[in-house]
Amino acid sequence: MAYDEDLADRIRGLVAGEKGLTEQKMFGGLAFLVGGNMAVAASGQGGILVRVDPAASDKLVSTTNAHPMVMRGRAMEGWLRVDAEHVREKRQLVKWVERGVTYARSLPAKS
Repeated sequence: MAYDEDLADRIRGLVAGEKGLTEQKMFGGLAFLVGGNMAVAASGQGGILVRVDPAASDKLVSTTNAHPMVMRGRAMEGWLRVDAEHVREKRQLVKWVERGVTYARSLPAKS
């Protein structure tokens, strides 16, 4: 399944103007990186992937509609998946994009 291009455009609109922003195809989707660190991606499996502080992962999973991103059968600490039905409304998407961008900004920039 290809990533949702409309969702990618919605994300692009929210991150436009972010300093150090780049786009890159990753994980079968389109990722938005800040300073070379992934912040959020339109997932090839639908919905979005969001990079968050690993220390906040468990709490976000228990208090939101997010669930851990699983790669090769292993949950990835600090990486969350949010299904498409939970980012249909702008306010829902904004919340997740802001979380991802805030965390990506907190990391050292990659060259």
